[in-house]
Amino acid sequence: MLGVVMHAPGDVRVEEREDPKIQYPTDAVIRVAAACICGSDLWPYRGADDVHDAPMGHEYVGVVEEVGDEVRNVKPGDFVVGSFFASDNTCEICRAGYQSRCVHAEPMGALGTQAQRARVPLADGTLVATPGMPDADLVPSLLAASDVLGTGWFGAVAAEAGPGKTVAVVGDGAVGLHAVLAAKQLGAERIVIFSRHADRQRLAAEFGATDVIAERGDEGVAKLKDLTGGLGAHSVVEAVGTQESMMQAIRATRPGGHVGYVGVAHDVALPGGELFFSGVHLHGGPAPVRRFLPELIQLIWDRTIDPGKVFDRTLPLADAAEGYRAMDERRAIKVLLTV
Repeated sequence: MLGVVMHAPGDVRVEEREDPKIQYPTDAVIRVAAACICGSDLWPYRGADDVHDAPMGHEYVGVVEEVGDEVRNVKPGDFVVGSFFASDNTCEICRAGYQSRCVHAEPMGALGTQAQRARVPLADGTLVATPGMPDADLVPSLLAASDVLGTGWFGAVAAEAGPGKTVAVVGDGAVGLHAVLAAKQLGAERIVIFSRHADRQRLAAEFGATDVIAERGDEGVAKLKDLTGGLGAHSVVEAVGTQESMMQAIRATRPGGHVGYVGVAHDVALPGGELFFSGVHLHGGPAPVRRFLPELIQLIWDRTIDPGKVFDRTLPLADAAEGYRAMDERRAIKVLLTV
């Protein structure tokens, strides 16, 4: 099969990879219908994370081709959505709603889903079948549910977004934009996006943002406090993963408020004294997308939400290298790869 491999920073190629096979009775093999490039894929692409001959991709939707002997919840022919972490969905951690930290969790990124086919471990706990074969225009939204929608949703839930709340979102990538969508669905009264990019601001407004702040860091915090009577937001989603973005999120939150951090952290260190006196709740980490998949799939299926709008460029799998370049150069918010 064809699949994307990152040989080194900036060196992305589409090449022949071995076809996946059932290795364990709990596995499934799917024919990937669509995959995409994640903002987190840019960390190794830019050299911030070590990478050497790595299969790429952790977001996927597709049709089940084969299942192991112990798989009961999905069958060949089902159209399925899966999370970027495989999980059994039965351990104590999973039952508490944190499937991304399942005691048997396996990262799908290590297997690489930017490919024509993929092996999905722990298929019963990882894959969720759609009510039927989706219309073509629903596929991008279902693909978004595999990671960025679920991650943005978790960010909003962790920040306790809800009715009567002012929610601020630090980061205007796909995850941040979907955190805006989630905050709107959760009933937030006011939603502020920190963004300097007109195309992302427009999409944020479509998803439910009421205000835009272009400034970053402490200047952005000051602007937000001007909008909130000097108090700060009730709920802030951190969707970047840098020291600046984390501190901006904490400082933008009012005492007693909540930060939901879902940006993949790189060299983030929290000052204990400032955190202690902030009175701010922190909760986040790798999103337990599997917790939200049934609800998100139904919202998409019913056409209540359209998270697929975040894909502003579509390319064939063979042109994945151009997709990486486009996202790296901010010529695209998120690239969908047709398989």
